[in-house]
Amino acid sequence: MSCLKYQCNDLFIEQVPLKNIATAVGTPFYVYSQQGLETNWRSFHDAFRGIPHHIYYAVKANSNIHILKLFAAQGSGFDIVSLGELERVLAAGGDPQKVIFSGVGKSVAEITQAIEKNIYCFNVESEPEIKRIDAIARALDRTVNIALRVNPNVDAKTHAHISTGLKENKFGIEMEDVVPLCETLSHFPSLHLIGIACHIGSQITELTPFLLAIDSMLALYHTLIKQGIPIDHIDIGGGLGIRYHRENPPPIIEYAHAIQQKLSTFPGKIMIAPGRAIVANAGALVTQVEYLKHHHEKNFAIVDAGMNDLLRPALYEAWQAILPVFLRDQEALLYDVVGPVCESSDFLGKKRKLALQQGDLLAIDAAGAYGFSMSSHYNSRCLVPEVLVNGKDIKIIRRRETIPELFAAEKEVITL
Repeated sequence: MSCLKYQCNDLFIEQVPLKNIATAVGTPFYVYSQQGLETNWRSFHDAFRGIPHHIYYAVKANSNIHILKLFAAQGSGFDIVSLGELERVLAAGGDPQKVIFSGVGKSVAEITQAIEKNIYCFNVESEPEIKRIDAIARALDRTVNIALRVNPNVDAKTHAHISTGLKENKFGIEMEDVVPLCETLSHFPSLHLIGIACHIGSQITELTPFLLAIDSMLALYHTLIKQGIPIDHIDIGGGLGIRYHRENPPPIIEYAHAIQQKLSTFPGKIMIAPGRAIVANAGALVTQVEYLKHHHEKNFAIVDAGMNDLLRPALYEAWQAILPVFLRDQEALLYDVVGPVCESSDFLGKKRKLALQQGDLLAIDAAGAYGFSMSSHYNSRCLVPEVLVNGKDIKIIRRRETIPELFAAEKEVITL
């Protein structure tokens, strides 16, 4: 459910009117509900309470350290894909022994730092990566936990840009290569195989792809056991979708129940790595209407947030609700809500029926995931602030970037 609610004609997050935050910090800005974040995390944890499990929040969805602190306080683990994300988790007080390092392109520096920080496990995606991790571990005189991320060749029925479980995708080890690869692990004494993992995509709105992937994982588990290769955990990744528009994803409890039934005979621990389903509907992007352009064939509401602030609509034509922060008693017109960036793909929503005046505020709902974390400096635009609301309490958890900060790293020229 959305973290935004109308009281009379004003849009609130928890007990705070969005217009009050806009007055205090300016626009655009991201805002998050602490209650929504914590409730969503606990919903996953409680739904899997019947079996040994651990929740590893997917940091890429939203990596603000103050949000990570909230999850660390709940006892969350963290699924990371870069050294920067690892350092964010540690800065937030996260336990390195609750960190899983995923991703296809881990560098020598990233692997070295992760081993030195004593993370729990690497999700390994290729034979060359196995060789690299082993070489670094031997040099550091360490033994390292790994899990093999497999590609189950399951269609997640989601957008091609966020599908990760098909053979055409770059992710994971092909299923038929897993056993032969396991048989070579005796040549890598610094590696300790503890699990198998998969992640088939994001914004998945039906159970069937998850269950098909788990069938493949269970079949692989039984094959490995017969080969005398013990496995402590199965990591089923994340990917559960939310309702942005007309989607009907299964509730968390239904998703968890179906997975528990499938894995009822598995004696080890289940790892779950949700991201979007925890943070998306706990956040919003608030922007102001700069101009209204009324044409014969199309109307434009030009706002101060652009594709550099929220990339999802431009990247894969994602639909997100756009809500007036104040409901006006006037005729509503169809608008394309567009930003100031010099690209025709710079839009936040098309054909939205809105009653607007210049200067009005709009909230782009369900922007807590892949909003700020995918933002950029394109057109030399400053990164926007992030605000956390808890009841009536308002905290700026990232201040607005300044113009001098945009080019601070360019001031010093280093001759090589």
